[in-house]
Parts: sequence; C-alpha cells; structure tokens
Amino acid sequence: MEADEENSEPAPAPTPAPAPEEPSAAVPENQTVVQQIPPIITPVVPSFVPPIAPIPPLPPPAIPRPLAPLPIRPPVLRTPPVSQNGEERTSDSDSDQDDFGPAGTAPGSTGDYEFSEGSRLAKERKQKIVQEIMMKRRAAALAVPTNDMAVRARLRRLGEPITLFGEREMERRDRLRMLMAKLDAEGQLEKLMKAHEEEEAAASAVTDDAEEEMLQYPFYTEGSKEILDARIHIAKYSILRAALRLQRARRKRDDPDEDLDAEIDWALKQAGSLVLDSSEIGDDRPLSGCSFSTDGKLLGTCALNGVAKIWSMPQVKKVAALKGHTERATDIAFSPVQNHLATASADRTARLWNADGSVLQTFEGHLDRLARIAFHPSGKYLGTTSFDKTWRLWDVDTGVELLLQEGHSRSVYGISFHQDGSLAGSCGLDALARVWDLRTGRSILALEGHVKPVLGISFSPNGYHLATGGEDNTCRIWDLRKKKSLYTIPAHSNLISQVKFEPQEATTWSLHLMT
Repeated sequence: MEADEENSEPAPAPTPAPAPEEPSAAVPENQTVVQQIPPIITPVVPSFVPPIAPIPPLPPPAIPRPLAPLPIRPPVLRTPPVSQNGEERTSDSDSDQDDFGPAGTAPGSTGDYEFSEGSRLAKERKQKIVQEIMMKRRAAALAVPTNDMAVRARLRRLGEPITLFGEREMERRDRLRMLMAKLDAEGQLEKLMKAHEEEEAAASAVTDDAEEEMLQYPFYTEGSKEILDARIHIAKYSILRAALRLQRARRKRDDPDEDLDAEIDWALKQAGSLVLDSSEIGDDRPLSGCSFSTDGKLLGTCALNGVAKIWSMPQVKKVAALKGHTERATDIAFSPVQNHLATASADRTARLWNADGSVLQTFEGHLDRLARIAFHPSGKYLGTTSFDKTWRLWDVDTGVELLLQEGHSRSVYGISFHQDGSLAGSCGLDALARVWDLRTGRSILALEGHVKPVLGISFSPNGYHLATGGEDNTCRIWDLRKKKSLYTIPAHSNLISQVKFEPQEATTWSLHLMT
C-alpha cells in the first residue's frame, strides 16, 4: 500500500539550470536581434514494475501404454484381367491401380492402428463390393455361347442344373457367365473344361468305333410284313368306302326333296323327346364304359372292379360276365361286324371276348395302363391308347401288334377311326388332337384349340367333320378340309369325357362326366 501511495504522489518539478550567458555584441541598426530560447526538456519518470509470482515446476511427461499388436493380414493378390482370347491384358489407365496402395492393401488400411467394429464392417463391405466388381469384369471378358441348347449343355458339363424354375434364356446365360467367372477366379474352369473335353473325345471315339461296326439303318423304322399287308388292305378298303360315301353325298345334293333345315329340326325334335326307358344297377363299383352292339340287341358295360358284363336289350337282363382283368376296366367296345367285344384295363392289357364270355385274344405290349379302345370300321383291326404316350394298332385275328405310334408329348386318352377306314384320330392330355393316315403312317394334321386335356374324339359320317371334347368344358367341331375349328359348343359346366356323332350324319351328341 505504501508503494502505491508513493507512486500516487506527484513528483516535484525540477529546477531549470541557468543558461550560460553569451557575450553581447554590437548589432547593426538595420538587423533584428532574435533571442534564442533554450529547449524544454521533459523529465523522465521511472516506471514501477510489480514483482511476478514464481512459476511452479512442470510434472514429468507420462509414458503412453503400448498397444496390442494387430494380427498379420495376408496381402491381397490381384489377378490381371483376362480378355476373351484368354490372354492377360494390361490396363491403359491407372484406374485399376488406384483401388489399392503401393503395398497392395486397400486405401486407408494400416497395420499400426486398431479398427473399431463399425470400421471393420465398412471395410468388409467395401472389399465385397470390389470383389463383385472384379467378378463382373471377369465375367464380361468370358466367351459364353448364345445358343440356349449350348448353354444347357455347358451347364450340364459343369455339374449345374440346366434350368431353374421360371428361368428364361437370358437369365440362364447370365447364370452360366457368373458360374464360369467364379470357377475362373478359383482356377478350376480350365481344369473342368479340359476334363470334360477329354471325356467327350473318348466317348465320341467309342461311338465312332461302334457305329463303324454296326449296320447303317435309315432314319425311319422299318415295318414288318404284317403292317405292310395291313396298309394295303386298309387302302383298298378305304377306297371302296370313300366311293360309296361320295356317291351318297352327290345323290343327296342333287335330290330336290332333301331339306337340310328340315333334317336338323327333326333331329332336335327327336332329341327333345328322349325319355328314360329303363335303369339297372350295373355293378357294385362305378361303371367306366358302355357300348351297344351293331344290331342294338346287346349292351356291354365295364366297371372299376375289372369285370365286364353283357346285357340283353331292351329287357336289360345280364347275359354274361367277362372276368379276366386283374385291374380296373377302363373301356369296352363292340365289333362293327360281329358280336365280339373288346375291353381295356389298367393292367396294361386288352382282351377280345365273344358274346358267351370266352376270351378270344389278349393284346399285351403297353407299358402303362390303357385308356380307350376302338375297332376299325372293317372289324379286322383294334386300336388302343395308353398312358405310356402311345397308341397301338392290333390285328384282331392273330393278336399281333401291327403299329406302335408315338407323337403325343403326354398320355394318349381317346381314339377314333374314320368311317372310310383311312384315317385315325387320337387325343391326349397334351391338349392336342392328331389325325393319322393309316395308309402311310404319317401325322397329317394337329388340331390345337383346347386349353386343357382332350378326352374324347369322333369322326363324322360325312367324312370331313371331327368333334373333340375335353376338360375345358367345351366341345369343338373341326373341318378337316379347312384345318380349323368351325364351332365351339360351350354348353357344359364340367369336363366332357366322350363325344359321338349320330350315325345318320345329323348332329353331334356329347356326353359329360361330372367330377
């Protein structure tokens, strides 16, 4: 405080020192005398500096704790990009080298620091993205076939499924491309392809040797003498029948009394007057088929217990029981020339019976259960359909299999013969109906229009109309001359299991099965 007071008091003014006197001199009259004034000197006041507190000494620096050593990661090896011809190519730019540092590690990675969990996951995601990009580059450089059949063949060689559910051609090709890129990255593609090429070369060499030893057959299947005789007989028979049919058609066309509208009205009137005549329990199991004899005096039925029965008409009395099938019976048909009938069964056989119930022939050869059965108009041949995707033609007298016909992609269900005997019609679960020429064995027509399996087929007596019915609840009328559908009958609320033409060239009657 005292120091402050002393500093606050004003300092005494210093006494100016006396100026030294100069000797006077004479001044002329015409000059002015200027008196020199001595300069004023400001006294210097010394400033007072307060004392400073002493600075405490600094503590010694702390020694940092050593970090745990990081695991040693192997260096990332980069494979050079491969061109389409299989040679290594160098990049014209440094974009590929920018992804990694000079030491071959990813940018930002180091072995001197410890990463957090989030940083590690981000780094893994980045590495995964880089790997995917490199895989896509490698896949784009590979040569992949564009033909779908070649793509399937290569997938089969690599041990992969040739197709996946809902997979299209381009998706299948992309899958092959990525698979080949993955195998190429693992160094297994060339090894696998080389092994498969060696196997194919060995197999082809064995095949060539075997073909040289075997006889060279033509592309078609050579038929037997029996089928040749049958074709000649069918050709002669059909020519006579066609001539008679055309003669009746010309006479009907030239007859002035013929009235088509009146015939249609009469047929509709007859159909409207149909009444139930009799009813009888046919079997203890459901009935699967029925057929009238040519004279209409006998009725044949078959049931799921494998037993067929013959009934007298119109009394509906049982005449005979046909027992011989070991599985359920699927169809029955009377011969058009005599009172013989044939039955089909799920035991893969068909049998020919007489009216007394005796077995005349057994037709064996199908690989799966039979569906429908039909006689040729001549009565000399029998046609059967089966779930083995074939239909067959048999000789009724000898029981020899004359024809094994393929052509449907799924099971064959229905069969019918043209009134002339020259054509046969078949339908199946592939929603197709096919027309075959029995004289040459060729498929002359494929009828497409049904959207579900076709179960029934029948030729019209006029020779150029055909009816089909199926699971799409429709009956279609086809014109063989125009090769197209003329009319669709959408009258049924459930599937149509069988169709039949009225034998007097009138209308079409279709039967439907409620399921």
